[in-house]
Amino acid sequence: MNRLQFAQLMWSIYGSKKLPDLDWIQRLGLLAVKLGQMHALRIDFLDPAKCLHLSQLYRKNAAVPREDFQALLRRGSVWGQTSPFASLDEEPLATASIGQVHRGQLLDGADVVVKVVKTDARDQFVRDVAALKRMFVWFTRLYPPLKRVGDPVAMLGDIEAYTLSELDLRRELKGQQTLRGIRDAHADRFDLSNLIFPKIYPELTGENVMVSEMVKGPTFDELLEKGQLPYEKVVELFRMHGYFMFCVGTFHGDLHPGNAMLVGDKICWVDTGFVGTVGKQLRVGLLRFFCALTHYDYPRCVEALHGMSLVPLSSEALDRFRTRFEALYEPFTDSTVSEISLTRQMMETIKLGVLCGMQFDKDIFAIIRSLMYMDGMVLRSNPDAVLMKDMRGFIDQVLELGDPS
Repeated sequence: MNRLQFAQLMWSIYGSKKLPDLDWIQRLGLLAVKLGQMHALRIDFLDPAKCLHLSQLYRKNAAVPREDFQALLRRGSVWGQTSPFASLDEEPLATASIGQVHRGQLLDGADVVVKVVKTDARDQFVRDVAALKRMFVWFTRLYPPLKRVGDPVAMLGDIEAYTLSELDLRRELKGQQTLRGIRDAHADRFDLSNLIFPKIYPELTGENVMVSEMVKGPTFDELLEKGQLPYEKVVELFRMHGYFMFCVGTFHGDLHPGNAMLVGDKICWVDTGFVGTVGKQLRVGLLRFFCALTHYDYPRCVEALHGMSLVPLSSEALDRFRTRFEALYEPFTDSTVSEISLTRQMMETIKLGVLCGMQFDKDIFAIIRSLMYMDGMVLRSNPDAVLMKDMRGFIDQVLELGDPS
């Protein structure tokens, strides 16, 4: 994807009244697909029909040709000449930007899915990211405030980090082991009993091929598309994810609605290739900020944000920030998610802080992306929700738990 194609992609998402051409986006490569996926939930500033259309990029990407699937399987096989499968479907069960999964059955009768990574996904993605980084570096040199307020190079680096992690399926196994271990270790502190993970077969998993159990249930994205995702389950997902982020500091780094499944009453996390981490100063500061925000205590919000900054403000700058913050949040009290998007509000808050002289850890981009996914699911499942009130009890509970580390 070159600069012109990037501009055309942004125009198709933001400017054009026509729905973006998904086949064209896929032909542009993995980075274009990732950017399309990130915009699929933004009905706060994009047309809902366009978001619904873009959400197909979570699971309806182009499959590799049938003959190539066998070649990919042979290339990534870790089981030698003797196949472990009693049967294996040639047609993909689902496809994604990085790879695709096929239904199979092991010799012992266990139903499984086999994930394979597409051959050229990594090389093209690395080239595209490098080209866009050069472009963004050039832009930020021409307009330095862009780096301080949005830092597109850092945001692109965040996309690069979690995508490259997904391209090595051994990381998915390791990531699941990490998250599963946290769930089990914290069982007596916080209720995570409804969080499950599919079994992954380590002996059948390598860099480019992974075998895991067949989990039967729709993804949150599929339920959103049908208008059938219960709002309570979105809030429950938010609570689980929030505990990992704010109380532990280690979390599922790409928990979009295509990576969460509803299995009965349980929530199943898949695609755990990228496990995000956040430093104590940032996560504790954000937790205190959200605790104050759910009670609409804006003076405490300002204190929490100032505590997150790597550089303290002068008294004059802090007063200026406080005045502008109160003006920004005046209409926020008791607002629904459709009236004021939490993600947009957070972006404006970070922008305001940076313009007043604050500096935040780069990990904040991964947090904002996670909030974007959660906020977007709420927007689509229950646009009249007052999310801050619904999260109040959870945030207070997590703050009372203190720091488990």
